[in-house]
Amino acid sequence: MTDNDAAPTPFHDLDDYIALPRVDGLTLSPDGTRLVTSVSTLNPDRTKYVSALWEVDPTGEEPARRLTRSAKGESGAAFLPDGSLLFVSSRNDPDTKDDDEVAMLWLLPPGGGEARVVARRPAGVGGVLASQSGTVLLTSDTLPTSDDYESEERKRKERKEKKVAAILHDRYPVRYWDHDLGPGAARLFKGELTDGDEPKIELTDLTPNPGLALLLAAYDVSADGSRAVTQWNLPKRGDLQRALAFIDLATGERRVVQPGADQEFNAPVFSPDGTQVAFDLETRSTPRDPGSRVIAVMDVATGESREVTPEWDRWPAGPMRWTPDGSALVVVADDDGRAPVFRVEVATGAVTRLTSDDFAYSSIRVSPDGGTVYALRASYLVPAEPCRLSATEPDQESVPLRGPAPAMKLPGTLTEIEGKGEDGTRVRAYLALPEGASAGSPAPLMLWIHGGPLSSWNQWSWRWNPWLAVAQGYAVLLPDPALSTGYGREFIRRGWGKWGEAPYTDLMAITDVAEARDDIDDTRTAALGGSFGGYMANWVAGHTDRFKCIVTHASLWALDQFGPTTDASYYWMREMTAEMAAANSPHHHVDKITSPMLVIHGDKDYRVPIGEGLRLWFELSLQAAGDDGEMPHKFLYFPDENHWILTPQHAKVWYQTVFSFVDQHVLGKDWRTPDLLA
Repeated sequence: MTDNDAAPTPFHDLDDYIALPRVDGLTLSPDGTRLVTSVSTLNPDRTKYVSALWEVDPTGEEPARRLTRSAKGESGAAFLPDGSLLFVSSRNDPDTKDDDEVAMLWLLPPGGGEARVVARRPAGVGGVLASQSGTVLLTSDTLPTSDDYESEERKRKERKEKKVAAILHDRYPVRYWDHDLGPGAARLFKGELTDGDEPKIELTDLTPNPGLALLLAAYDVSADGSRAVTQWNLPKRGDLQRALAFIDLATGERRVVQPGADQEFNAPVFSPDGTQVAFDLETRSTPRDPGSRVIAVMDVATGESREVTPEWDRWPAGPMRWTPDGSALVVVADDDGRAPVFRVEVATGAVTRLTSDDFAYSSIRVSPDGGTVYALRASYLVPAEPCRLSATEPDQESVPLRGPAPAMKLPGTLTEIEGKGEDGTRVRAYLALPEGASAGSPAPLMLWIHGGPLSSWNQWSWRWNPWLAVAQGYAVLLPDPALSTGYGREFIRRGWGKWGEAPYTDLMAITDVAEARDDIDDTRTAALGGSFGGYMANWVAGHTDRFKCIVTHASLWALDQFGPTTDASYYWMREMTAEMAAANSPHHHVDKITSPMLVIHGDKDYRVPIGEGLRLWFELSLQAAGDDGEMPHKFLYFPDENHWILTPQHAKVWYQTVFSFVDQHVLGKDWRTPDLLA
């Protein structure tokens, strides 16, 4: 797979695959004439991805053109009213001797030319927003006792020089995803670009010593630059509850609007006139109920809110956007293996599906005249690409723009299949088939189980890409079992608190449908999953021997151990009672496992801590190891990767190991240790 200069598609050669450009994010200029996106490509030694900003013509006539180029990369684009482009980069500032690799705020003039640094903080900046009036908001990690730039810089320098990494906590949580929280915390800063030959943005701290209030907070700035709104975490007993905070940008005065006891406020966005905020209103889950998520609007002056979509049986995903007249919201939600664009009328809650095609949409932007929506779209046939569509026309197909990534040839075809769960509920899946699969030459099957669990196989993934397996001759089944999004709240409820029941039987039912096809070889199958999908792979391993082998990545193994040690225990404990953990934990069934298992885990995984993988590996070895220690299982360990395997060469090793393991047990081939692991 790695030394073929004439590979028929990029999916036949892992070196070609990791070199494919990856598009992410979309920003629209205030006048609607410019679109900017980010493209990640390999650095020269092919060991990491570096992002650059590209401009896309909204009319679709001109080809995309590259705006930035550096070894450090650029991201986080935001337009100022005059067309200047702000972005974040840790590239070296030529006007200083400082060589610390911290992210600074840069400005690219509207007519092009050299970018310059306009704002910096000792720990870097991120999350940049700009209002139509030119007010800039951003966040920066700041030590709790720092009250100005100089004190922050001095304290961080001292910690670095004395090699002190210790962090003292006085509240939960202490880490997130792949990094430790503290000793600093996110603060929100504002500023405006000064006039003159060397314009700068002087930053003002809006949230001195906020604690964890801004942890993972989404925020927005009003068009006139007078107010900010942000999620505001309220500490509870071992928990955090998301409220909304309004901040007067002239005075710094802050007003917090608290949700009900069982509610959360998420992803606030100002209306064009600044009098309302739209947000996701989430009802918290309980051990027996998955909760709900609806669109709501809040009056900025009074703090009173109302639900806009109480009867819509879909969950909005990602930031929504107002139409310029303030009459409607444009939003994305998972739906039957897609993620269409919807228009929601604010006054009535009426929902119109704007797209009827097979794409999942993201990075929604609405044109200043309100007539056009720009977005990224993706499916299992194409990775993310920029597109446009009408903001009012129902059931349309979006129009692709001339993006920065070239089209690619796929090594097979995609279809959909359906089955029924034990309770008669419809269960659907994508099925990717290799070229030539037929009754005379049936393809071996890989069952891929998605993570989440509140998720859906509905768009392109670079981390779990089925076309790499298809290029090796496998069919790949991508099912959405109980707990998947896009099929309504009741579909989620079927598996809520009962992970080993409907999610498992749905997977087996749809696998039966796939195996009944004459182009699938039901005697040569494997099951693979990551995160919650890894949990399900472990559950499958302990409840059936129908699969020749199992691959389990970043997986939950002992639920009583996982619940208190994951990075956000407060979320999981709402569902994961002691009774639920005891009834649904795969580790209770280790003695039933007969299929060879490939266990994969990263040490920097704080979502599913490494202890899950280590315990799984040890308990497997107790059951399977012979007197000489030999066993059919293998453990692929990444000391410096997190929940996802992100670096390009590690991604190659991941795929090489997975395919070698599956080839050995499904196809009867000799085991091949990847060269860099030999």
